[in-house]
Amino acid sequence: MPRVTANEIDIEYQTFGDQAAPPVLLVMGLGAQMISWNDEFCELLAGRGFHVIRYDNRDCGLSTWMDEAGPADIAGAISGEAAPAYTLDDMAADAVGLLDALGIRAAHVVGASMGGFIVQLIAINHPERVLTLTSIMSGPAHPESASPTPEATAILFAPPAATREERITQEMWIRQVLMGPADPFDERIERARAERAIDRAYHPAGTGRQFAAVLATQPRLELLRGVRVPTLVIHGLSDILIPVENGRAVAGAVPGARLVEIEGMGHDLPKRVWPQLLDEIVALSQRAGTLQPS
Repeated sequence: MPRVTANEIDIEYQTFGDQAAPPVLLVMGLGAQMISWNDEFCELLAGRGFHVIRYDNRDCGLSTWMDEAGPADIAGAISGEAAPAYTLDDMAADAVGLLDALGIRAAHVVGASMGGFIVQLIAINHPERVLTLTSIMSGPAHPESASPTPEATAILFAPPAATREERITQEMWIRQVLMGPADPFDERIERARAERAIDRAYHPAGTGRQFAAVLATQPRLELLRGVRVPTLVIHGLSDILIPVENGRAVAGAVPGARLVEIEGMGHDLPKRVWPQLLDEIVALSQRAGTLQPS
């Protein structure tokens, strides 16, 4: 896969579809590599008339690991006594740097979970680079958010696994806990996803530093009131990691935002919701005037 140097780091990325089509930048969440955007989903989105770009965030996958910063001080980040190695604003600037390197003036930005935090900050800090904003299973900043359940919190603080098999088992446990009740757990599929991710890159120290950046983020609901691009907020009603109240808060802050709540969906993007999600992204881009009705 190609790589560019942007914002003083190397960013691994991949594209799908016609480069002359309207660009969509997909931003993934905490510790999740770009391959968490399912290959088939990316191909389907490209088939709807977009140039799709997915990438690894800093400290994740095959983009630059920030190991020189040392381990994250999570307790210090929670108390506010320790500064993170970098901020979510830095990660938003990484995304803009990738667009610069690819010669893209502005894009439809789509973020899932922590990726939703990042695309919100792209819209706040770099409004001229955003055609539309889609925030999926995400929410406002840590001080303003509804908390995860104890079961989901246990995932955030689970220690790294030691062996490959233990890592696979842990990853499958995480997926099973976060999956919504309407989506049965397919052990074969989920094991294949876990193996692919772990064999590609396993970097829990980077996930810790990303988590510290999330915890240190400043309130942004008031800033979201200034966003003026067409905005879509999608959230599962059974999300235990970032409960649906968080998506409602974001949609309530952004003027004119469309909120779509999905029954039985947890903190995951199950295949059954792809058609609805694709339709919503297409409709949003048509609203922005960048994609003509088919």
